Amino acid sequence: MEGHIEEFAEYLTEIRGSSENTAASYKRDLYSFTRFLEENGIHNIKDVNRTNIMAYIYELEREDKAPATISRNAASIRSYFIYLARKRIIDDNPAEGLETPKVEKRMPAILSLSDVERLLEQPDITDVKGIRDKAMLEVLYATGMRVTELISLEISDINMEMEYLSCKNGEKTRIIPLGSKALEALDEYLRKARMSMLRDEGEKTLFVNCFGHPMTRQGFWKIIKVYAKKAGIKEDITPHMLRHSFAVHLIENGADLQAVQEMMGHSDISTTQMYARLNKNRLKDVYSKTHPRA
Repeated sequence: MEGHIEEFAEYLTEIRGSSENTAASYKRDLYSFTRFLEENGIHNIKDVNRTNIMAYIYELEREDKAPATISRNAASIRSYFIYLARKRIIDDNPAEGLETPKVEKRMPAILSLSDVERLLEQPDITDVKGIRDKAMLEVLYATGMRVTELISLEISDINMEMEYLSCKNGEKTRIIPLGSKALEALDEYLRKARMSMLRDEGEKTLFVNCFGHPMTRQGFWKIIKVYAKKAGIKEDITPHMLRHSFAVHLIENGADLQAVQEMMGHSDISTTQMYARLNKNRLKDVYSKTHPRA
């Protein structure tokens, strides 16, 4: 059964254009599901029925897994069996119409403008590492990109003259403008830091680590944690918080939802509307705390 999972993962990245992280998440869920099946005497994917799938879902609930985790596992299983049916590896799809627990959408955590400014001031721009870190943080906050999109940027994706970058996510590409601060930090990085960090002058990736290799998610995660601590930010900061902060700060300053949707790369405007609701909640909170007759 594991061979089919590997083929499915290849299909996700090569045909569907899913990211490596998405494919890895599906694989983890499906390998866990496969272990459950084998522990219950099922070793052929053709023998799986709806009862087996529901038994696995109930097992996750019994283990007190979060609704979001159960929902994600169910989505992985559902997509997997659709793939198997289309490839005619199975005759009937036992996961068709599989219901999953509803996941309550949590409002994302964001940083205040002052927190963001303190964070962006932390890199020491007298050395190449600090110059690179400054550029990465400025670009992330200026564009609202996902971390995977940021570390996947190539030199050719940056247009300094026209002041924008091309952000690729699978087969989709969106154009995002760059502000003056991000452009300034990028220019510094390209002129003073990147070449001295490279080991291979043919490297196309924009942001590299101290060994000249492409920056990793884990590497950037550590970077932002260090600077958050230096900035005195008490929240458990994540790179995604800068993405959320980018959206809310734009809306606070009058940006329309459709423009924010395009820059964020949301396929559905309802996802972007979450930030508008969060902005309204913040305004109410400020009002209730500061108005003398609130």
